[in-house]
Amino acid sequence: MSGLLQTKDAFKGLVQRLATCPVIAKYGPEEPETLAHAFSDIEESLRKFLDQQLPKLADSSLQGEQLEDLLLDISEEFRHILYHLHDPEFFRVLEPTHEWLTLSAETN
Repeated sequence: MSGLLQTKDAFKGLVQRLATCPVIAKYGPEEPETLAHAFSDIEESLRKFLDQQLPKLADSSLQGEQLEDLLLDISEEFRHILYHLHDPEFFRVLEPTHEWLTLSAETN
């Protein structure tokens, strides 16, 4: 999967730009890389959802166990996105706790 932030140069450039941004730098020297990593992984997850999973979900012939498996895969991709929304301190204002990231007893 190719993406905007998937090359080493693009990632490094973003880290450097974020490090000069006062709203990010105030969280410490590791925050720019943490945030860039989050953006990179969120990009991958969204591309996977939009390019692979959503077209399958839109296919009316997908039913039964295959549909359930796809829904579980989508759920895991979204959980991955949620993790990367919580990991950087910058995004923690969105939801200050992470209890909603834990698996419920029903999904185990």
